[in-house]
Order: sequence, then C-alpha cells, then structure tokens
Amino acid sequence: MSLLEVRGVTKAFDRTPVLQGVDLDVPSGALAAVLGPSGCGKTTLLRVIAGFERASGGTVTVGDRLLAGPGRHVAPERRRVAVVPQEGALFPHLSVAGNVAYGLPRSAPRRDRRVAELLELVGLQGYEQRMPAELSGGQQQRVALARALAPDPVVILLDEPFSALDAGLRASVRADVRSALHASGATAVLVTHDQEEALSTADVVAVMRDGRVVQAGTPQEIYRTPHDIDVARFVGEAVIIPATVRDGVVWTTLGALPLAGAAADGVGMAVLRPEQVILVPEADGLPARVLDTVFYGHDANVMLEVRCPGDVLMPVMCRTQGDLPRSESVGVRIVGPVTWFPKRPYDVMPAGAQDAASA
Repeated sequence: MSLLEVRGVTKAFDRTPVLQGVDLDVPSGALAAVLGPSGCGKTTLLRVIAGFERASGGTVTVGDRLLAGPGRHVAPERRRVAVVPQEGALFPHLSVAGNVAYGLPRSAPRRDRRVAELLELVGLQGYEQRMPAELSGGQQQRVALARALAPDPVVILLDEPFSALDAGLRASVRADVRSALHASGATAVLVTHDQEEALSTADVVAVMRDGRVVQAGTPQEIYRTPHDIDVARFVGEAVIIPATVRDGVVWTTLGALPLAGAAADGVGMAVLRPEQVILVPEADGLPARVLDTVFYGHDANVMLEVRCPGDVLMPVMCRTQGDLPRSESVGVRIVGPVTWFPKRPYDVMPAGAQDAASA
C-alpha cells in the first residue's frame, strides 16, 4: 500500500510549466528514487512534497492525510516530512550530538537516548562530541540523515545527497544510507540524476522527463523493460540499432534476434544492453574490430565496429574483463531477447542500416 501519493501535480513559475501532471506512489517503508536530467522538475517535485512550494494543481497525500490540494496547503513544519539537503547543511557551531538533537524535546534523558540510537544506526557511535569540521563528507551526510530521522518523520526527502562526495566515497555512503533507512523503517524519496545511484539504491524508480513521470517501477523493470527508447538511452548504457519486427522476430544488421514481449510488425529500433554483446573467437561470430577500450578496474567497456551482412559497419559496445588493444579483430555474438520500439516520425535511421535490417 502506498504511503505517499502524488496525483496530477502541476507547478508553474511565471507561466512556465515545470511540473505537468506528476503521479508518484511510494509504498510504506520503501526508498524511491526520482531520476531525471537537470531541469526536468525533480527538485521542484521534492519541494512541493515538502511544502516549500505550493502546487498549482493536483494533490499530495501521506497516509490518509491530505497535505496539498485544492484550497489546502499544510505548512512544511506540520507535515512530518524531513529533508536532507544536498550537502547536509549541518550547524557548524553544534557538535554531532547537538546537530542530531536539534528539534527534539528538551527532556535530557529521552533526547540523549534518541541521539545515541540514531548515531548507532548510522554507524557513528562515539562521535557525539565531534564538530562538523572534523568529519569527512560521508560522515557529515550520515549525521544529516540521523538529524532528519530524529523527530520520527513519516517521509524523508533526500535532494541529491551524494553528489558532493568524492567518487571513492559515494558508493559506500550510498550503501550506509540505504541500510540505515531500511533499518529505521522510514519511507524515503531520493532525487538524483545518477542512473547507477538510482538503480543500486532504490526499491522503486520513477523516471522524469520534461516535468512528467514517464515510467515508474522496480530498478529491474526500468532497466530491462523501458517504456520508450528515451528511457532506454537514459537508464544505463544502451546499444540502439535499426530493426524490423516480422512474425515475432527482430531483424537487425546483427542478424535475427528474439523479441522481448510482443509487438506488431513494423520498422523501428532495437535496444541491446552491453552485457548482451558477447565476445567470441572471430570465426564463431560476426567479425568486429576494437575501436577503443575504457578500463574501470573491475571491468572495461569496449567500443567495437562490427561488419554486418551487406558490408554495413555498426558501432557496438560491450563489457569485458580482458585487455583488448585497439584494432584487434574479434567475433561478436548477441545473447538474450531484445526490446524493440516502433519508429517515431522524428527518429533518424542511419544511412544504409535500415536496408540491412529489412533484408
């Protein structure tokens, strides 16, 4: 059952629409990520949920309580909605314990117990008397989370909370925050433009584009069954090639591939994920040449130029743990079903590729 429900929310600034009928459902105890590029309206949505901005239309409900709607706007301090800002925003003159206790009742024993519980939850027990300047960026974010959890809010909103952290810290702090939120049973909404962050952290992902939620679902659903080709491009890495569907088979320049789901016959684009492109000995697959390799340590992305039937050259990306020099000859094989989308009027098909896909 959804604890947070956003229905048809609109918001305009000086007649410029920013939110255009946003719907969002967050189940109780879940961590939802609102994912989208800069300027899509995700931070404005967060501010409307928090009560910092008045919605132009639509409703925001938490549990059975209407927070925003026609003729109703509950003040931010009365919503029981906490916000963790982008850089934590700790009070520099207060200790860690003082920051977490800020806003709690003045009853010392109860307050001190609550602070101790929360610092243990975020893995900072023993840091009570440290000052914010003595903490790392990741530790400051965990203190900010503990402070947000302290008054027992119904919903916690996190606005790009990891964007200011060093790359080396980001993954570990994400894992710590996710663990703390789940341990607390909190319902949370995370705003981010980072696809990896959304997929690895959230239970539910809502993809925003141009002021609308265009798809919502589990991370696996968003990645494996994108709603349209733009979601496929934005969420994770994608290899997009011209394709024709005939009798349930996807015909591409890379050969005939199985179709994920069902589709009417037609011309369009197929979406492959890099993990579906497998390197094999040159004699066992389509001939390809290595254009470039980007090494990440745990694996590498390899850009290939595949020579398809009809002498069509197709750029393709795959992942590997090997070390492949430029210009090396390899073979390529595609595994698993592919997602296909019909051609839209404004889609541009690569020259020559469509003829090969239709063959």
